[in-house]
Amino acid sequence: MGLTDRYRSLEDLPSVIPVFPLAGALLLPRGQLPLNIFEPRYLQMVDDAMRGERIVGMVQPEPESEDVIRPSDNPPLLKVGCAGRVTSYAETPDGRLVITLTGVSRFRIVRELDAMTPYRQCEVAWDDYRDDLTPGEGEEAVSRERLIEVLQQYLEAYELQADWRAIKASSNENLVNSLCTISPYGPKEKQALLEAKTLEDRNQMLIALTEVALQDTESGNTVQ
Repeated sequence: MGLTDRYRSLEDLPSVIPVFPLAGALLLPRGQLPLNIFEPRYLQMVDDAMRGERIVGMVQPEPESEDVIRPSDNPPLLKVGCAGRVTSYAETPDGRLVITLTGVSRFRIVRELDAMTPYRQCEVAWDDYRDDLTPGEGEEAVSRERLIEVLQQYLEAYELQADWRAIKASSNENLVNSLCTISPYGPKEKQALLEAKTLEDRNQMLIALTEVALQDTESGNTVQ
């Protein structure tokens, strides 16, 4: 049984979830996102989640908020995020929590609640992303060969190594989403990858971003 197989229909998902605003973080369905939690309000968020649904919503702050609002404030949030289940949990001697979220489904924020908790909570809608609950949805349409070709060009340009055995063994969904998650692109690009309608749409966007990065390398620029 997969880590998120318990979520088979929209009715299996809560209508209110805690949200963790984090610029540049990308969680996708069945993808994994490791997090190092140390701020008190988010330590409580994880503790509360572990006593309940074990669901946390990852969402980015609005771009104009990133540079002007201190991390201790509550910046406006983008409307689309992705919820994950806490599937790995460890405490450290210095009081931090090291967790892994496994992506369940994207969501759209309906409204933020006036919650009594120190962390933020939102009412969310899942309807636009019901296909996220189907593992491998749209895999057959993915242009895998082109993605691997561009990936190889990128690795050569930046003198990086990859585990090609693992890449060849990966499903199309896992390959595309994993490469999106670890990609070096900025918050705006990560949000576009998140909101891509289908897996192939996300794949084509990743290919396009990588081709731009390769062109920048040829002209002497680097990926930011």
